Amino acid sequence: MTNDLTKEEEHELAAVKAATLIESLPWLKRFSGKTVVVKFGGNAMVNDDLKRAFAEDMVYLRYVGLHPVVVHGGGPQISAALKEQGIESEFRGGYRVTTTEAITVVRDVLAGEVNREIVDLVNEHGDGLAVGVFGDGGSLFTGEKKGVVVDGEHFDLGHVGDITHVDPSGVLAAIEAGRIPVVSSIAIDDAHPDQALNVNADAAAGALAIALGAAKLMMLTDVPGLYRNWPDRDSIIDLIAVDELRELLPTLESGMIPKMTACLDAVVGGVGGATIIDGRIPHSILLEVFTLRGAGTEVIPDPSRRTENQNTHAEVGRRVPESAADPGRHEAVHTTSTTQKGNEQ
Repeated sequence: MTNDLTKEEEHELAAVKAATLIESLPWLKRFSGKTVVVKFGGNAMVNDDLKRAFAEDMVYLRYVGLHPVVVHGGGPQISAALKEQGIESEFRGGYRVTTTEAITVVRDVLAGEVNREIVDLVNEHGDGLAVGVFGDGGSLFTGEKKGVVVDGEHFDLGHVGDITHVDPSGVLAAIEAGRIPVVSSIAIDDAHPDQALNVNADAAAGALAIALGAAKLMMLTDVPGLYRNWPDRDSIIDLIAVDELRELLPTLESGMIPKMTACLDAVVGGVGGATIIDGRIPHSILLEVFTLRGAGTEVIPDPSRRTENQNTHAEVGRRVPESAADPGRHEAVHTTSTTQKGNEQ
């Protein structure tokens, strides 16, 4: 392709590529050696090209010195497997009612299908780069059953729970061995240790990020970020502090509430920052971590962190040629809804 370029054009192209690498330097200095937790979900889980791009992002993070940890759900795959076996998918208050018959399917899909596929995609770039770590294996996640109240009526959700304890030792061992842990969102029932619980993957990612003392939590979604006044596309938020998010939380669409709650809890729990990222954009993880553009909405501990982010941007901006830098964030991609059918996605 470059054979048709003049020498001058080739030099300009090389300069742009070099500028892009230099643009990542402040972020590499900030996150090198740090753990980042990535919740893998949304359209990125079902689109083959996006899945491969995601795997490449995780491998890239690993080789530039970060310690990525992947946490995944599997709502679409679970629905398909239940339908294939003639088990009806019923939702109450946004949660999937998970019977004893269904929890077996849920666990098999998460551990045997989704987890294995992510691990295999990562390992295409190097044998043994990734390893599956199961939420109910080695008591990584322990939880308790939960019910839900809909229109004043209480419903039993079956094998659905909230995480009450995280033992990250298995994940830490994988990181210590230089591998990328891929974690499924299943917990052990504290009251019945021989039984599994279907837990919200967003909450699982947030809880694990706290337990690991992660520098960053990133949540892949199907929207460009958090909107202050949905559906006003111009109201997308780049940075939001925890106090402001607490006030905004009750006004959000139902599908965004578990994601933003997980981000809020993570930052309050000591995680350096938490970002909602548009997973429909190829390599959106790299855009968020390493470039001026970013790819979503970042939750920060307090408003003073805005200055830190702005200073980092200013430092990079001084070093990046005008033709190579774009201080604006990516153009918001239109979406018709922020709701999601099941909260275990």
